[in-house]
Amino acid sequence: MKPSIYGLLAEYETPEALVTATKAAHAKGYRAIDAFSPFPVHGLDKAMGINGTEMPFLVFCGGMFGLAGGFLLQCWAAMVAYPLNIGGRPYFSWPAFIPITFECGVLCAAATAVFGMFIRNGLPQPYHPLFNSDRFSGASSDRFFLCIESTDPLFDVERTTKELQSWSAKGVEEVQP
Repeated sequence: MKPSIYGLLAEYETPEALVTATKAAHAKGYRAIDAFSPFPVHGLDKAMGINGTEMPFLVFCGGMFGLAGGFLLQCWAAMVAYPLNIGGRPYFSWPAFIPITFECGVLCAAATAVFGMFIRNGLPQPYHPLFNSDRFSGASSDRFFLCIESTDPLFDVERTTKELQSWSAKGVEEVQP
């Protein structure tokens, strides 16, 4: 069954009030929450219960894949596909392979970071229900918002609205899907 509303959007005056409300919502048991701020707010990720990410490991694996791929490609080209004996040097001249190997590692690590962040963050997302709120446009300039989605098991419109207001919300509005 599709919910009748997307969730509740509460506006806060200061970043400290947003962090306090987010901590309170997480402590109450809400998990389908998201906070919006025009600039990074220290401690907001911890208040939401976000502890870490797998991105550093994925970027490391992408870099190692690039290193191995670049090195093996050069080995194959120099020793199998097009071997040239210049001045009696060996076909496997690994010191000459280091710059390209490094560049392939950096390229693959960067590509893994970019595409991994797009996938992990669900981007591109040309439409989001919060765009229906007139007040939400201030999230990119000078306002702070906390959204509790209706998919949260603890969500109840009346009770959640009262709780958001009790956490010093400047205003609370229902967001349509």
